[in-house]
Amino acid sequence: MEITSSPPPVCLADFAELARSVLPPQVWDYVDGGSGSEVTLAGNRTALDRVGVLPRVLTGVATPRLRTRLLGREYAMPVGVAPMAYQRLVHPDGEVALAAAARAAEVPYLASILGSTPIEQVTATGAEVWFQLYWLRDRGLVTDVLARARDAGCRALVVTVDVPVLGRRFRDLRNAFRLPPELVAANLPGGRDDLAHGGTPGVNPVAVDSGAAFAPALRWADLRWLGEHCELPLVVKGVLDPADAVRAVDAGARAVVVSNHGGRQLDGAPASATMLPEVVAAVGGRCEVLLDSGIRGGGDVLRALALGADGALVGRPMLWALAAGGQAGANTALTLLADELRDALALAGCADPAAARDLRTVPMG
Repeated sequence: MEITSSPPPVCLADFAELARSVLPPQVWDYVDGGSGSEVTLAGNRTALDRVGVLPRVLTGVATPRLRTRLLGREYAMPVGVAPMAYQRLVHPDGEVALAAAARAAEVPYLASILGSTPIEQVTATGAEVWFQLYWLRDRGLVTDVLARARDAGCRALVVTVDVPVLGRRFRDLRNAFRLPPELVAANLPGGRDDLAHGGTPGVNPVAVDSGAAFAPALRWADLRWLGEHCELPLVVKGVLDPADAVRAVDAGARAVVVSNHGGRQLDGAPASATMLPEVVAAVGGRCEVLLDSGIRGGGDVLRALALGADGALVGRPMLWALAAGGQAGANTALTLLADELRDALALAGCADPAAARDLRTVPMG
């Protein structure tokens, strides 16, 4: 599918209205919405907008280099595509299209255990794939899923730790949202998500299904077990408290992702960008730190770097681009993101992402 909008998108935000125009209202709300009154969802943007980056001048930088290393591997820029469930909900090509766009952009693609395409088909695109895991109730099934991800060629394991239960999402409840019958969680054993297709008024069937499949009482001992038994680099996603970040490193994490799940879990939790500097200080260089939640462009990636992150994950804008134009839309979005980051680095006087981590930040407004 080609992007036929006039004028064409010039930034990631332009994809939002394009996506809204083609998606059914219930699907748009599922993608766009957060939990509760969406205070944390809005706070992610507010927090980033309040980060002023103090540029340096006369540094002799004309064309910054974007390439960086994450988890010991080189990528074209310090950005990854965040893990997001059921991508075929917004476009028939779903995960395959986004992964192919990530491959073309030379950035990691984080594949969700709730992906609607088998992980083997995702890695077959040639993308650098990190596999995202929710802890299943049966540890034997966890072992099976890990082996499947490893055999498929995934480069890292990302365990999400901020979903003991699914956040209460008012938009989905009002819409009586449920998954269409043809859409399944292709990476769950046996596609175990039957409950997500039914339900009763006032009950979110996706939440009911998640509650049946995922273990709500994940503990630090489980994470240590995972670190000991997983051959892939371990990334812990969903950390906000600096003390939890330290414990994650002690349990074997090579990286932590400072994230409030895009405002979709605890409404009233602080913005990810607000907690990022404290997490960076607490881990003291013992692991890599990525920022997730609220990233909407290259300027936000610069802010994340200046706050101490090694990189950032971009989520909803990639679903917008996928919905608007399939792989072509996703390709355009990642190209625009790289262009924006290159311009932001140049304007800040930085030769590369590492230099941006030495910039000062000041409060805006």
